[in-house]
Amino acid sequence: MTLKEIPLSSVLNEAENAKALIVFAHGAGADMSSAYLETLVDMMNSKQLSVLRFNFPYMDKRKLDGKRRPPDRMPVLVACYRSVLAALDTQLPIFIAGKSMGGRVAATLATDECLMKMLNVSGVICLGYPFHPIKKPEKLRLEPLQEAKLPVLILQGQRDALGSELEINNYQISAHCQLHYFADGDHDLKPRVKSGYNLRQHQSLAIDKIRNFVDEIHNCC
Repeated sequence: MTLKEIPLSSVLNEAENAKALIVFAHGAGADMSSAYLETLVDMMNSKQLSVLRFNFPYMDKRKLDGKRRPPDRMPVLVACYRSVLAALDTQLPIFIAGKSMGGRVAATLATDECLMKMLNVSGVICLGYPFHPIKKPEKLRLEPLQEAKLPVLILQGQRDALGSELEINNYQISAHCQLHYFADGDHDLKPRVKSGYNLRQHQSLAIDKIRNFVDEIHNCC
């Protein structure tokens, strides 16, 4: 796989005998090099999934001058993600993914069916989809999931403060979306100690779900 020039920070971690390329966008508060994403990338690589990570423009600006900035507006984020995809040159199946905000951007981008076909994108993966801002359940962000044209895998903690299982059960989203809930998990899938589960278990299961999602799509095509 080769990459044309991408005008922002990016890292490509290639897996041995890769079955797919996961283009993974960070969340609102932590960049592509966070310890959390590093762990997920290692796990995905072990499942024969290559991973391309990148920073959105506001995050690169933060790194340059040390000033905290809010995320760019959605059109800017979508345009950035699109530019990353346009720079790819690979024979691997492509899946677009992201943590929280990054997943929302991927899902928004994927509503453009013609663009997804042109860029050879097979599906969308959202880790902790932000169904609404924290403590603002009335401000729903369902449109990308209601308008989904590609298969979408949503990996969600049961008690996620940006969309819990109880809340999501009342939402109307596309049949293209499949949800998997993680017992007692928060927005990072992290469970409380008393639950009997731990974060590593949930992360490992999440990566298994991602690999199964990739296999399901490409075994039936």
